[in-house]
Amino acid sequence: MTYNRRLFLKSAGAAAAGSLVLTLAACGGSKEKSSEGTDSTGVASAGAGTPSIPDFGLQLYSVRDIIGADPKGVLKQIAGLGYKKLESYAGDKGFLWGLTPKEYKAYMDELGIVTVSTHADTTKDLEKAATEAKEAGLSYILQPYIGPQKTLDEWKKRAEEFNKRGEICNKVGIKFGYHNHDYSFKELEGKIPQEILLDGTDKSLVHYELDLMWIVAAKQDAAAHLKKYAGRYDLVHIKDLVSKPENHSTDLGKGEIDFASLLKVASDSGVTQFIVEQEEYPGPVLTSIGNDAEYMKKLVFKS
Repeated sequence: MTYNRRLFLKSAGAAAAGSLVLTLAACGGSKEKSSEGTDSTGVASAGAGTPSIPDFGLQLYSVRDIIGADPKGVLKQIAGLGYKKLESYAGDKGFLWGLTPKEYKAYMDELGIVTVSTHADTTKDLEKAATEAKEAGLSYILQPYIGPQKTLDEWKKRAEEFNKRGEICNKVGIKFGYHNHDYSFKELEGKIPQEILLDGTDKSLVHYELDLMWIVAAKQDAAAHLKKYAGRYDLVHIKDLVSKPENHSTDLGKGEIDFASLLKVASDSGVTQFIVEQEEYPGPVLTSIGNDAEYMKKLVFKS
């Protein structure tokens, strides 16, 4: 699947007011040693401690350029790199990659991986998609993008819509949620739109996935936000940020985010699903995905 996410994000801001725009996408520092046996990114030295997140996952948008040609083969390679969980997205073959729910679940069981969630267009055929996701063993179906809204009233309407979608998903036995980008953390009329969504939705109906790169890119305090809304975020995207010359992602540990500290806060605030995602690559896709897996295998929380 070929898809220019950056161009989409730039053009999506021009969407008509009130419309829900879908993207099929989901969505560091120095290496100085510390006295605790980890470097400043939180990566443990050999034998320095037990990894804090042994069951980390991967958002499949990270392998969008290669998965379409051989979904089962790529999924097998991902499992071989050490990923224990997956988050899918609605590609050209759907979020089950051309398989029936039963076939998909059987293959995941064969690989020893759990698909926790998927990104999908929840504006249409939601009950059908939620039913298929449930049958395939998923726990969440997430709206990945709605685009910037022009007023706070529009954000409040989105919250109302989310509550209704949550009701539909609850009846099926799966959880509905929303994944942020930077736009929902950019102040509007003196308010943070993401907080309008959080405050305007029923926590039993609407769950949230916090993309850590995008909240940092929006220049918000991610740790403070997680603490303020403890219990509202079930999932996070672990994606490293390089902010110059413009915001983009890179291999974990090569960017600007202190994951060893931030993920500790996330865990303490109720996050249970830790999903790696990478959008841009300095080299071959699988090389970066492998580097990310090795980073996560050595990650030890900093207090």
